Amino acid sequence: MIDVNYPWPEPGRAWAELPESTRTAMVAAGAQEWERIFHGRATYNKQWRLARPPVLAADAFRELNEVCDRIAQLVLDACRRRAATAGELRALLGVPAGQTRLLDEDEPLTEALLAAYRPDVLFSGGEPRIVEYNIDSSLGGGFDADTVIQRFGALYRERGLLDGLSVRPAPSLLDQRFVAIRSELGLPEGARVALLMDFEADYPGLDDPETFIRILSPLVDQARPFGIDLVIAPVATATLDADRRLVVDGAPVDALFRLFVPNRVTPSAGLTAVAGALDAGTLPMFVSAAAWLLGNKINFAWLYQDLDLLPAADQALIRRYVPHTVAFTAAELDRALADRENLVAKPADGSAGQGVLIGRELSPGEWADGLRAALDRGGDILQRYMPADRVAMDFVQIETGETVTAEVPYSIAPYLFGRTGSGALARVGYPGCDEVLNLARGVLLTGILLTP
Repeated sequence: MIDVNYPWPEPGRAWAELPESTRTAMVAAGAQEWERIFHGRATYNKQWRLARPPVLAADAFRELNEVCDRIAQLVLDACRRRAATAGELRALLGVPAGQTRLLDEDEPLTEALLAAYRPDVLFSGGEPRIVEYNIDSSLGGGFDADTVIQRFGALYRERGLLDGLSVRPAPSLLDQRFVAIRSELGLPEGARVALLMDFEADYPGLDDPETFIRILSPLVDQARPFGIDLVIAPVATATLDADRRLVVDGAPVDALFRLFVPNRVTPSAGLTAVAGALDAGTLPMFVSAAAWLLGNKINFAWLYQDLDLLPAADQALIRRYVPHTVAFTAAELDRALADRENLVAKPADGSAGQGVLIGRELSPGEWADGLRAALDRGGDILQRYMPADRVAMDFVQIETGETVTAEVPYSIAPYLFGRTGSGALARVGYPGCDEVLNLARGVLLTGILLTP
């Protein structure tokens, strides 16, 4: 049951409540072992590494997961009030036909589309604010978050730093994803599942497929206890056999775990093979490409359009946790120009912070030019600006080995698979960073620790 009046603890309080000697030892250990902890993890940052992860109270994290799950349901409901099928929703969103690869236009919008999602949550004014929703199987950062927090946990256990304290890494999101894959697709024990990636995409390390697959190879062993025989490969290498089954790494697969983005995946013979197997009904896929449409940011505007249709508790939930959002049209231009410092403009189908305009970071002229360009492009939203709370975090400077404590913004992105909470990705700023927290701007990635 969601408490709409839940009193959120101050960000950073869970860390501050640990014994001072424990905190000092944790930071020192992380500064000494940062290379081991972050080895092979995705980052563009060449100057800083985290000396320790964020710490959250477990009950607050449970509450956050429940809030995020309910908001996801409300997003789906908003879409279903307007469209019955994926094709109808695509047209309503103004997405060109064919742009979302592997989309079945006749697929009904069902709760199966909520098999995997990760909201991006800022803390602003001491409370979580869901600034966007990633609803799809191609959720980035999960392997990095899980690996980093497990390495921190192992380091602390080796040194006995948390002995006698009920502090632990958040549950493995990778484990929960394997549970959801089998459950959602109804797969038998030992099913051969292909994890396919687009190695032409823009992400650190994808330019070296062999090394990247080797880094991911522990997933194969991790999947086995959950009854999955996982094979990892580039989507471009897939083929079809005579029975129109998908063949990956020399043998047919029972299902596909799609870890590529359906509107940006590189066309290839392998992608055509995937489409052929889907059309033939021989390839269950986690998840349907229709889920990608649910993450379109215009859905937040629909939540506000539909407020009067919702029960009072859901209205309160949206007002408290979702920044006010509207579709950006010419009718909104004058208001947007006048309220520059309190607004953000975003492409409704954008990602990785591309095309985002933060009014207060721009001059009036730059803001006006950016807004008019967005209107010409079409498909943007206006969202109430939520200043990110700054929280003290500890860092090690790569070049000198010096540890530094700095007040930085960070966001929490909980992963829910099969409507079940697990771990989270923390995007943590660094000394001197700006407020846009994404990988391309040098943000640091980790999982989270939980306290009682």
